[in-house]
Amino acid sequence: MKTLTVRLPEPLVAEIEMESRGRRCSKSDIVRERLQRARPTSRQSTPLDAIADLIGSVDGLPADLSARKKRYLKATGYGQKRAR
Repeated sequence: MKTLTVRLPEPLVAEIEMESRGRRCSKSDIVRERLQRARPTSRQSTPLDAIADLIGSVDGLPADLSARKKRYLKATGYGQKRAR
């Protein structure tokens, strides 16, 4: 195992020490157990999960923009040369 040094607030240290004495195990064991319990589920997040809250958040765009993007861009004049 690797060693990690962490600074903790006094009340938390006192709580860990008290639990350590009560259970007769090391403070490191207590901290490891607490970190294991706090770890989120091992489910892999997908890119869609990362942006799910953004889907549908832009007003004024067509509902099928992902399927007909070329038609939309052509209709809005994107990519055409502009007069100077």
